[in-house]
Amino acid sequence: MATFLHRLGRLAFRRRHLVALIWVALLTLAGVGAASAPAAGSSSFSIPGTEAQKAFDLLEQRFPGMNADGATARVVFKAPGGEKVTAKDNKAAVEKAVRELRSGSEVVSVTDPFTAHAVSKNGTIAYAQVKYKVSGMELKDSSRDALQEAARDARGDGLTVEIGGDALQAAPETGATEVIGIAVAAVVLVITFGSLVAAGLPLLTALIGVGIGVSSITALANALDLGTTTSTLAMMIGLAVGIDYALFIVSRYRAELAEGREREEAAGRAVGTAGSAVVFAGLTVVIALVGLSVVNIPMLTKMGVAAAGTVAIAVLIALTLIPALLGHAGRRVKPAGEKSRLLGGGRAAAGKKDRPNMGARWASFVVRRPVAVLLLGVVGLGAAAVPASQLELGLPDDGSQPTSTTQRRAYDLLSEGFGPGFNGPLTVVVDAKASEDPKAAVATVTDDIKGLKDVTTVTPATYNKAGDTAVITVVPGSKPSSTTTEDLVRGIRDTGAGRAAKTGAELLVTGTTAMNIDFSQKLNDALIPYLALVVGLAFLLLIVVFRSILVPLKAALGFLLSVTAALGAVVAVFQWGWLSGLLGVQQTGPIMSMMPIFMVGVVFGLAMDYEVFLVTRMREAYVHGESPGQAIVTGFRHGARVVTAAAVIMIAVFSGFIGSSESMIKMIGFGLAIAVFFDAFVVRMALVPAVLALLGRRAWWLPKWLDRALPNVDVEGEGLRAAADAADRRDPDADQDRELARV
Repeated sequence: MATFLHRLGRLAFRRRHLVALIWVALLTLAGVGAASAPAAGSSSFSIPGTEAQKAFDLLEQRFPGMNADGATARVVFKAPGGEKVTAKDNKAAVEKAVRELRSGSEVVSVTDPFTAHAVSKNGTIAYAQVKYKVSGMELKDSSRDALQEAARDARGDGLTVEIGGDALQAAPETGATEVIGIAVAAVVLVITFGSLVAAGLPLLTALIGVGIGVSSITALANALDLGTTTSTLAMMIGLAVGIDYALFIVSRYRAELAEGREREEAAGRAVGTAGSAVVFAGLTVVIALVGLSVVNIPMLTKMGVAAAGTVAIAVLIALTLIPALLGHAGRRVKPAGEKSRLLGGGRAAAGKKDRPNMGARWASFVVRRPVAVLLLGVVGLGAAAVPASQLELGLPDDGSQPTSTTQRRAYDLLSEGFGPGFNGPLTVVVDAKASEDPKAAVATVTDDIKGLKDVTTVTPATYNKAGDTAVITVVPGSKPSSTTTEDLVRGIRDTGAGRAAKTGAELLVTGTTAMNIDFSQKLNDALIPYLALVVGLAFLLLIVVFRSILVPLKAALGFLLSVTAALGAVVAVFQWGWLSGLLGVQQTGPIMSMMPIFMVGVVFGLAMDYEVFLVTRMREAYVHGESPGQAIVTGFRHGARVVTAAAVIMIAVFSGFIGSSESMIKMIGFGLAIAVFFDAFVVRMALVPAVLALLGRRAWWLPKWLDRALPNVDVEGEGLRAAADAADRRDPDADQDRELARV
């Protein structure tokens, strides 16, 4: 592989104008496609194989007029202090608002609170339910404006009015912190390279890659039913890996220049060696993201595949566009150890070439005291992982919105007036088609549900035209995300299973709350198989890369430590509320259901990036004759600075998304940032050299039969070194020519 990539790097360097033109054309094509594509609608959410999804599908079949995908809004009215909403003036204001709401062109129906019994027992709070023909993302701005105008008019009459539901659904905002994250990345790159031009290349190529990836997602969003979260995730991961992959190529290029190679050859060697590590690191990320499809949740599959596509683009750009741009930059990219005139005068760092750098000094310390470093790292990560034992899963709703939003205030008003369970009603579907007396079967089921614990209200059954299917709404006494409500859902399902044989009627529970419960359960069930698949495939890939059994095993165990510690930090902040004010977390509660499996996938891929980049340098030194301990120090001398810079950049980019207005994006940004911190600075920088020092030569052991069976991918560039040595023997003046070319 190193030989092929070496040729590719030299070709891209020579044909730099053509390569750059191709990538600019792809970016333009993707941008035009995104601009001309129809607006994406609301992405569908389905969980195949669950009871909630089965009930939802049955509703669409038996109640075709219900339009279950249509947007809804709850306009909540509260009377002024000391008054009731049923008072003459207040009632008139509510009825006026209801009339205004009914005038919308996309409105299907609006319930009158006074005829629909939608007034709280104390008479202070009422709500009107608005149903629309289209989904929240497809709703016209005029319909949203009319909804908000009706609320403003009612407020003018002295009422407190808030709006809940998905009718006001909007794309999440990431805020200024995302830009700050990129700015931090730029500063780190300038410090690392000592050159504005060299620092600008990774940023430029990462932005081009993300531009192509996100524009392609936008162009295909309507056709492939992709939600806004998909493009946000692709941007988050694409920026991080795009900068990192380019950073490793440019860093190796500068190192090759410092050894006296002419620029085209240096670009070829950089792509042949560091580029090989980029390919395998990218493959581990792609495997982890595409592997999300095993969960069999379409939304998660699309997110994973789209993000994997962006990572693949980042790899291709690192292998082709980076050497092309290095050719354009020419002498403005200095050899390692030199700075630009703007940042240091363009002179070599005299006297520092043979001095051990900080990475080498740290590695020497770890090699001397591996047991102490190993114990300290494991204990520290173990302590951070303790909160993960209290992990509670759920999905965000309006109750997790910031208190500044009208959706959150409407949620709180409804909880105040009608109880916490009112925001998460359960929809019970009774399929009595096989029953001899459908109405009697439905009545029996209704009585059984009324007798269950934590049931506040059970509405009368609504039948379809055929009279063989009924819908019952059950209002729990607890909030939607509570374990008590989850127990109630299981209790209703158990009741239905017990009655099915006697009445011939099948009972199914659906609704947002039930869907969330089933979603969480499906993710929990899929976590172990997914972990086995992803870690197993990556383990095999790393055996090929490192030609070792113990090094990939150590990499996988280290990942488990870092991801568990990261989950513990997420629980501490978003569930327990530690530092929640500092991070802008206004509502603590259950952790998003997909967070564990999502973090396993993404963090595993990113963790293997650092493993590949750092350990391939050690492997390279070991293969070329150094002792195991000295190889560790050599690997850190060449790779620690760059890996540290890459980790800081990735943490900065992920941290930028903590400022998002959407709780899911905020949680993902924090979780990935803290996971990269743990994995890069504790696992890869401390535990990896400690374990390798303890293992010694055994770390690189591989059974002979397996060594013969595995393909030789030559990540270390041994083939390139052999070819160079052969050329030197044929041309004794090669060293002098390279020095002259450098000068």
